[in-house]
Amino acid sequence: MTEIPGLDGHIAQFPVYEYRIISTDDLPVEARVRMVCQQECERYGSTWACPPGVGDLDACARTCHAYPRGLFFSTVAEVRDVMDMDEMLATRTAHEEITEQIDQYMREKGLDTFVLSTESCDICDECAYPDAPCRFPEKMHPCLESYGIVVPEIVEREKMQYMIGGNTVLWFSLILFRPV
Repeated sequence: MTEIPGLDGHIAQFPVYEYRIISTDDLPVEARVRMVCQQECERYGSTWACPPGVGDLDACARTCHAYPRGLFFSTVAEVRDVMDMDEMLATRTAHEEITEQIDQYMREKGLDTFVLSTESCDICDECAYPDAPCRFPEKMHPCLESYGIVVPEIVEREKMQYMIGGNTVLWFSLILFRPV
């Protein structure tokens, strides 16, 4: 399935900057992305949405490739100061809400979906990891990078923008899908 009925109209209601339907056959999944997670992210090893909680890289690649296509998209947010990390991160919530609404639309169109987004997951005040299973696996969207996905390579291949300058932030999501 390459077309999702009504997708263009549905997406038009959101501040989606660009989107593409991509094949998962050539989805770049690489260990080097996870190295950055491990070395630079404070959430590494503390949530089911991050490595190693999401599983090993081979398992993540198998999950991604179980879905033949993906809707890869970016949303744009305006901030006063792109150097203000707190302000920038505060715009992520709106992106996650948009991702959830687009995912719901795709599910209503009869697709089985799996969402990768910007989250290291903030649903619970304290994650159950590693002592108990995730409390909300249906709501938790692992981070694209936690699955080893090289976002800049997809952006370049699809001739999309990675940065647009000024006081804007681009957030990316990938909703993998297959017929039910």
